[in-house]
Amino acid sequence: MTDITLPNLWDAAHAATLDEPGKLLYRSNLLGSDLRITNFGGGNTSAKVAHKDPLTGASVQVLWVKGSGGDIGSMKLDGFATLYMEKLGQLRAQYRGLDQEDAMVEALGHCIFNLNPRAPSIDTWLHGFVPKAHVDHVHSDAVIAIAASADQVRLTEEIFGGEIGYLPWQRPGIDLGIKLGDLAVARPDLKGVVLGQHGLFTWADTAEDCYALTLEIINKAAVWLAANEKTPAFGGAVVDSLSGADRLAVARRLMPLIRGRISGAEMKAGHFTDAGPVLEFVNSAQLAVLAPMGTSCPDHFLRTKIKPLVIAADIDAAGLDAALQGYRADYAAYYDRCKHDNSPAMRDPNAVIYLVPGVGMISFAKDKATARISAEFYLNAINVMRGASGVSVYQGLPEQEAFDIEYWLLEEAKLQRMPKPKSLAGRVAFITGGAGGIGSASADRLLREGCNVVLADIDQDSLDEVVTGFGKKYGRDMVRGVLMNVTSEDAVTQAFEATVLAFGGVDIVVNNAGITTAAPVEDTTLAMWNKTMDILSTGYFLVGREGYRIMKDQGIGGSMVFIASKNGVAASPGASAYCTAKAAEIHLARCMALEGAPLGIRVNVVNPDAVLRGSKIWAGEWSQQRAASNKISVDQLEDHYRKRSLLQRSVFPEDIAEGVYFFASDLSNKSTGNFLNVDAGNAVSFTR
Repeated sequence: MTDITLPNLWDAAHAATLDEPGKLLYRSNLLGSDLRITNFGGGNTSAKVAHKDPLTGASVQVLWVKGSGGDIGSMKLDGFATLYMEKLGQLRAQYRGLDQEDAMVEALGHCIFNLNPRAPSIDTWLHGFVPKAHVDHVHSDAVIAIAASADQVRLTEEIFGGEIGYLPWQRPGIDLGIKLGDLAVARPDLKGVVLGQHGLFTWADTAEDCYALTLEIINKAAVWLAANEKTPAFGGAVVDSLSGADRLAVARRLMPLIRGRISGAEMKAGHFTDAGPVLEFVNSAQLAVLAPMGTSCPDHFLRTKIKPLVIAADIDAAGLDAALQGYRADYAAYYDRCKHDNSPAMRDPNAVIYLVPGVGMISFAKDKATARISAEFYLNAINVMRGASGVSVYQGLPEQEAFDIEYWLLEEAKLQRMPKPKSLAGRVAFITGGAGGIGSASADRLLREGCNVVLADIDQDSLDEVVTGFGKKYGRDMVRGVLMNVTSEDAVTQAFEATVLAFGGVDIVVNNAGITTAAPVEDTTLAMWNKTMDILSTGYFLVGREGYRIMKDQGIGGSMVFIASKNGVAASPGASAYCTAKAAEIHLARCMALEGAPLGIRVNVVNPDAVLRGSKIWAGEWSQQRAASNKISVDQLEDHYRKRSLLQRSVFPEDIAEGVYFFASDLSNKSTGNFLNVDAGNAVSFTR
């Protein structure tokens, strides 16, 4: 059973160098590093530590517990809330009944130790009253499978033999915390508790023992489930999986169609997975029964909504419209059935999880990371349903309980405190020449505004370097790189297909890949002419056309930005191929603007001039040719072009990026078919 059991990763030598808060963090990060132990952002850990009171100098007991909104796998020490144990006890003495639950959460602010700004979470109460120094709460799939079974009480006793207690489902708060603490006091033989529908609590005297105990209990549950589950899982397959290539093709077709129909008040980013456990579930006989039941663990459905939407792989646009409308109506009915007089207004009624038999699972959320994490949460739910239905009968959380968690006033208050979405949140941009100066500067500008970005470039090494850097700066979920030659129709098509699979669609296309050629007309070879036209004219056409097609399928508009040149409107001697191709780009943009306008697809142009810094174009023969043409040395070029401009200023990649952002964003939502010169002023390129 080694493949299903968790290894103990505790390094005693390292732990010996840490103080108690440090050991708590170490334990937390170890537990959170494995999704079999707990999901992203789920679970919490704590330690009761002696500290010197900053006011009195006396030694006091302080509860260190994961604060609101953290993730135990990636958190740092500042992710823990710290509270006086004595004051927590004083609050407990004031508690009189369930109508005080929310007020008691607010009152936790009076217990803060040492002015810690980290807000305590609702689960603070579940740690404070357990009479052990160290407490873990995790959402292990194996344990939740037991907790979500119809006979969860019997299974808890049978599997753990009395060393783990049981408490029925109850919304987290001080009342559940009191019950948990009272059970631990009354039963000193217990090592922890299974919470019905929810998860596992374990406790011990040391950080190392608590970590080891948590693994031991999870492993015991996983081994027992594997040895006792009915096969085949989920009653066996009733649908055959499509081939790998066909699954991807279906996902590529469906994702823009779904995305366009659900990105109304909020743009969505998508994620697709056809992992083995997902296919096993979506192809199964029990899909029609289990999927509508929803998830059992509150952490699961807060990310995935009350239930998923199942759609056929071959569904057409009309069928998809009907399915989505049916889901929205069903969600609205759920809201109306369960709402209270003071419930927050109904939120987005669209599904988060879309299950496609034979294909896999698609998820959509406000950003790529949330879409991916939502899919991971539903995979947790699939594992739970498999375990529970394999040894018993699976039970989802009762509908009213689910609603009361989803529309909890405290949860609403947390949502209201979230920062306002950035201007390009949820949008997807495709940028050619992405590893170059203008391309990477444009990507940085869009990423800064919350945009998901795919960088396409012909230079793999430079592309990898730029993508890695942006991944570290903005998060790996936000950026992708794709090797692409803009002159290859197949390569362009495949690059956009990869973009759709990565993010669900495309909203912004920055046509930027470039080349420069310079020669008198009589010395311009056909090969030079054709290469210039292939990259700057045909390449822009292929990229623009493919992006246009996806935007049309989505039906929510979009923005294309062509990076042309001052030379597109003002001819220069000795560069006939380059100037002609750049003029073609500008006119192509105008033609596409005419066709795109009825669809809300805007097409505009930014015209740079003499952007030397970070430019691959200027690193080659172009700089030598331009220097020779102007009878100056290469190192004098930037100063030459600066002095030539009306404003006497150099133009940098980030200046072009501001123009790209302007046209990509809603700042220019009434502009199409236009061009913007970013050249520090050049009279010959004035519009006439």
